[in-house]
Order: sequence, then C-alpha cells, then structure tokens
Amino acid sequence: MKNVTRLILPMLAAAALYAPVSQAAAMHYDLDPAHTSVIVTWTHFGFSHPTADIPNSKGSLVFDKDHPEQSRVDVTLPISQIDTHVPALTKEFLGTEYFNTAKYPSAVFHSTKVVANGDNKFDVEGNLTLKGITKPVTLHATLNQQGMHPMVKKQAIGFDATGVIKRSDFKLDKYVPAVSDDVTLTLSTEAYAK
Repeated sequence: MKNVTRLILPMLAAAALYAPVSQAAAMHYDLDPAHTSVIVTWTHFGFSHPTADIPNSKGSLVFDKDHPEQSRVDVTLPISQIDTHVPALTKEFLGTEYFNTAKYPSAVFHSTKVVANGDNKFDVEGNLTLKGITKPVTLHATLNQQGMHPMVKKQAIGFDATGVIKRSDFKLDKYVPAVSDDVTLTLSTEAYAK
C-alpha cells in the first residue's frame, strides 16, 4: 500500500501542476470606430427631431456572458468632431455657448454597473463626463451578436444602445424648453477581441 501511495501522490501532484488553467469567461474587446455610430437626437420646437453624429468614437469593453454583472465599458466621444449636417449649427455647437470643444474636446463614459434583463438586454449604468461635468447615465443595451467575425477573423461582439440625458445637466441649456432639454443618444458598435 505504501508503494502504491508513493506512486500515486507524485502523479496527482504532477497532474495538478500541469493541468490546463480554465480560461476566464470574460472577453476583452476594442471598439471599431469604423463600425461605431453615435447619434444625438433632440426635439426642435416640437416640429422635428434633428440629429447630429459623433464619429470616430473609441473605447473598450469587457463582456462576461456567464457573469454579465462583471462586464464593463469605457468610451471616449470626440465631441470636437460632432456633425449636425448644418454647417452653421455645427460651428455653433463647437463654440463656447455649447460644447466649447477648444477646452473640452471629448466626452467620456465609464460604466459602473451592468444589469442583465434577459433576452440579450442589459442596463449599463455609468458616469458621463461632458464639459468637465460628470453625471450618471443609464444606457439600455441589446447584444446583437457575439462570435467569430467572418471578415476580420477575430472574436467580435456587437451592441446597440440608447439613453437619454438632460442637456441642462451639462450647462447646454440654450433654448430650453423650446428646444428639448432631453437628448436621446443612440449607439451601435462592433468591437473586436484584443
């Protein structure tokens, strides 16, 4: 019996030493600016809902399918590149009465909590910093797809998300309430594994 024990114990120790370590379920991704859109929409005197684009947004996300509460997202929005498709309005937005992009060229969003709501839907709570002011924002996100991307040949993930902010919270309250205080953010992104 002692001889058997002497043989088995070293084998078990070696097996434990060389056993493959289980991979963490969390995947780390970088957002692809070419496949990331950020659209801002507001109400204009009740007649229409104009939009502006914020291109070239960058960031990273960590997604854990089995433990979504451990997921997180960090995004930088280059406000200095905002485009309203109306040159005079874009110029006004960049100036001191609105975004003051000479001083605050970017906005950032850092998630603080992710809540799974079932059916690939999540609430992403976080802090948005815009014009040096930080306020809580909740994005309602939908996981579109996760898996191997057929073109880039990498693991990829895609989300759509919407959220509402009050522009007056960020000292962007010109023409409120004739031009709505509530502004809707609509995002769509593809991100590729690091």
